[in-house]
Amino acid sequence: MSREFDPKQNYESSCQKTGYVTRDKATTKTYRELGFKCGLEVHQQLATREKLFCRCPVGIYQDFADFDAEVIRHMRPTLSEMGTYDGTALMEFKTRKNITYRIKNETTCTYEVDDTPPFPINREALAYAVRIALLLQCNIVGELHITRKQYLDGSIPTGFQRTAIVGIDGEMPVGKKKIRIIQLSVEEDACREVSDHRHERIYTTDRLGIPLIETVTYPDMMTPEEAEAAGQYIRFLNRSSGLVRKGSGAGREDVNVSITGGTRVEIKGVSHISWIPALTHNEAFRQKALLLIRDELVKRIPKPEDWKPVFKRLNFDVSDIQYPPIKQAVENGWQLIAVNLPQFRGILSFFTQPGKTFASEIEGRLKVIACLELPNMVHSEDLQPVFDENMLKKRSRLLGCTEQDAQIVFWAPEEDVACAMYTIEERCRMALAEVPNETRKALPDGTTIFERVLPGADRMYPDTDSAPIPISDDYIEELRQQLPKELALRLQQLADWNIPADTHHYLLRNNLIPLLEKIITDFGIEPVFLASLLAHRLKHIEGRQQAAAGFDYKLIYDLFRKTAERKVNYNLLPELLPILYEHPQLDFDSLLHLAGFKKTTMEKLLGEVPGLAAIFRNIKRSRNPLAAERWIMGNLRAVARGNVDFNLLQQEVRKILSQLPKDES
Repeated sequence: MSREFDPKQNYESSCQKTGYVTRDKATTKTYRELGFKCGLEVHQQLATREKLFCRCPVGIYQDFADFDAEVIRHMRPTLSEMGTYDGTALMEFKTRKNITYRIKNETTCTYEVDDTPPFPINREALAYAVRIALLLQCNIVGELHITRKQYLDGSIPTGFQRTAIVGIDGEMPVGKKKIRIIQLSVEEDACREVSDHRHERIYTTDRLGIPLIETVTYPDMMTPEEAEAAGQYIRFLNRSSGLVRKGSGAGREDVNVSITGGTRVEIKGVSHISWIPALTHNEAFRQKALLLIRDELVKRIPKPEDWKPVFKRLNFDVSDIQYPPIKQAVENGWQLIAVNLPQFRGILSFFTQPGKTFASEIEGRLKVIACLELPNMVHSEDLQPVFDENMLKKRSRLLGCTEQDAQIVFWAPEEDVACAMYTIEERCRMALAEVPNETRKALPDGTTIFERVLPGADRMYPDTDSAPIPISDDYIEELRQQLPKELALRLQQLADWNIPADTHHYLLRNNLIPLLEKIITDFGIEPVFLASLLAHRLKHIEGRQQAAAGFDYKLIYDLFRKTAERKVNYNLLPELLPILYEHPQLDFDSLLHLAGFKKTTMEKLLGEVPGLAAIFRNIKRSRNPLAAERWIMGNLRAVARGNVDFNLLQQEVRKILSQLPKDES
């Protein structure tokens, strides 16, 4: 590599070539010029009592170190009826993973390890799925057909997931447009991954088989913000049904992104909808960068089929290299392999995502396919070089490289070297042809890393263990009568009540609008006060302490009912709410006692005003005519809370002060 070449400068200039801008500077025009398209696959666990195809309980989660048995399996590809191998199966086979399942007898049976045929589908789960499909305006299928969907990453011991399409051709409003729904399916959840290091992957089976629904949209979202809004709408709609589980891992999104000239890339397992804008924005520009890389390589390499990298084992002393990963690799007896990539100068440091380059694409595949944990390589265009000038010259002589080439050095155990070499060559050849069709893992910083080859469309086939299930029109109509108000109507209801926008997310996320409506209707509570009490006060309490066992949002209605029955003013509720949250078993009198409530009357409170006015006159805190009123209200507020309305009390205090002689008031 000549000294004139600056990897950092190349990174910056290639970033400019893609037209990359930060998301806050991107506009609708930015995404229109990219040809941005996005679709969602939203997974949400259903709040059933049992799993989907067995009778094991749900919602009981184990510590990964607490298990009764282990099952170990290995992935082995088989020929399909068409005489071909699935690409994902081949990739997983190359990893040579030992897949271990840690089992608790309480939550797992022989069905999960494919030693028992499936039980009949959980009818509670099916009813829940139909109801949510109706909320999405889907057409319900007349007959439910259970199929097997290949799951080749080991997260399901059988190698497939049982799934069934419940509804098709739905829609939902997002902003001023309608987002089309392809289908809603009911299916069994996969295992929970607890460790994945080198050739060892460990799962727990407590989550395996929990019923969930998958809502799949068309790629109708044309901006990252639309994608986020669509994800939130589906999430809130699911919550509004009251039929889904909440908490960590209960809901997950897979986000499909493409641009003009690119391909569908699936960003898997997005655990926070708020991540979607950054992830989709960066994926769009990653695909744009890969297209530019392809165009540049095609110019340099007229016959891609003749392109071939050169691999050589390092045969010179590297014992004085201080880079810790290489030192450790040498100490472990691993091999150091040098790679020459003809005509790849400037490609390894070409921008792909913020802080990542094309070299990151290779590193990611080495981690997943060759099972080489990061960092797993260095290269000639590292932004922070590892080799000194002497090492660079030795490497160049070994590889016989030219100024137009790029070089990689990776380290691996002998048994992983061949797979790593194949992986590097395969990814570089892909760079000459296309944007790879793949699944990528979402990272919290808005970037992604390779996860696996995207499965083909032929991954589903009929489940011969399960008979079709008729779904009658009468059954559908019966479930239709159980539907809550449509989410769009709930959103309009919030607008009609003038509920502040900063409370909407909390109220929708926790499905509290029906509770609001019931309290407002039954007790005549001011909607803004009630929304603030829940979405500000209760949210603050939840952020500071864990709810006691037995706390339920329904208890808040009882709190309002008892407050009304005892003629306690609602302004005491902000004091009662945290006590109820911590002690949901207490009766109302105990709550009042812990809140320091003492019964009094307006007359007694107003009787204190002249004396307080005299005290204030002696203190002479301020000449402001309203200062006395504020000071007196401050002294009365603690006793008045729960007894009288503050606004009414203030009016009466003001009236008394206006009637006192000026020297007294």
